[in-house]
Amino acid sequence: MQTKSPFIDTLFLLRKEECITIFSEIQTISENEEEEAADYFNAEFENERLEFLSDQLNCNKEAAVWAAKVLYHSAQLYLIRKDTVKNLDMLIPKYKGMMDVSSILSADLSLRFLPQIISVLQSADPEDPLIKMLENILLQFHYSGIGYNLDLEKISWEEELKDKTYRKLYLERIVEKKDYKLAEIPLINQWLFAEFGLHKQMFWKELKITNEEK
Repeated sequence: MQTKSPFIDTLFLLRKEECITIFSEIQTISENEEEEAADYFNAEFENERLEFLSDQLNCNKEAAVWAAKVLYHSAQLYLIRKDTVKNLDMLIPKYKGMMDVSSILSADLSLRFLPQIISVLQSADPEDPLIKMLENILLQFHYSGIGYNLDLEKISWEEELKDKTYRKLYLERIVEKKDYKLAEIPLINQWLFAEFGLHKQMFWKELKITNEEK
């Protein structure tokens, strides 16, 4: 894929090289760039779908492009803050599309990098209003926030993770990130130990069985 714009450059480099280029100013993202990003994420989604082997899930291009724009603007706002305070809601808009497993996984193609950007923003200025905006996005798309300290106490996990493919991916990321806060929630803990089976020592030997809540 040939990169032709700051927006596309950022997405491509971050996903392929895990690095971010900060440009001198935040430029408007054109419809052509959004379409190119949508095609790119559709291809990336298909590549990742080979790993979770589900033919029931397709890329939600709307969610993927929205998340990509949030990621791009968040990265650029780390250094470019002149005259941006009044435009934060426009640069970091709330997601208004359909909320299902496909949209969650599609948005995750970009939002999985958001915790790292938040950490950098916190180091620069813990009172930055952008931080709260990004944390609220992670609360909505908390699959992308696994490993980041989020308040998810109000979630009904049995309902949230009723889709077996999503549950499997969610549990795998908890193990990957070694997120003890999530892993010690009784129901998630039960699911994890069921997945570990006799191989618990290999996957996460430090994790203990959580007693059921009374």
